[in-house]
Amino acid sequence: MKTSVLILCTGNSARSQMFEGLLRAEAGDRLEVESAGVKPSQLRPEAVAVLQELGIDIQHQRSKHVDEFRGRSFDIVLTVCDQARQECPVFPGATRVIHHSFPDPAAVQGSEEERLRAFRQVRDQIRSYLPEFLRLALDAKPPATDSQRSQE
Repeated sequence: MKTSVLILCTGNSARSQMFEGLLRAEAGDRLEVESAGVKPSQLRPEAVAVLQELGIDIQHQRSKHVDEFRGRSFDIVLTVCDQARQECPVFPGATRVIHHSFPDPAAVQGSEEERLRAFRQVRDQIRSYLPEFLRLALDAKPPATDSQRSQE
């Protein structure tokens, strides 16, 4: 059975979408990957563009509300922004919650090139974190306790 992962962010428009695309590309069929937001908006074209630069197509992904996944059990819930961490709903079952915050590239104002630069920086930060996350996701340890979650 594949390890199931839910990536949560505020808008499910940039960070969580890029993480989903990068993780799917890296993990292949080893993980079942979904993403959602606590206040979903629209998939950002900059996120699509900077992953397309790597040959990863996320244009058919869509922004989803976390409520779409209520009642579903995930092995890992990864929050990639502080707001999602605070508002993360409880997922029953053997869920391990991991938090790793990334800056919000959607908050950057300016020219198209300035916005793309911000998205590339966050994309590259996610890529740098992926090996560590994959070790955690593919590790067969039991779910973390509350005290272990506070240390992650």
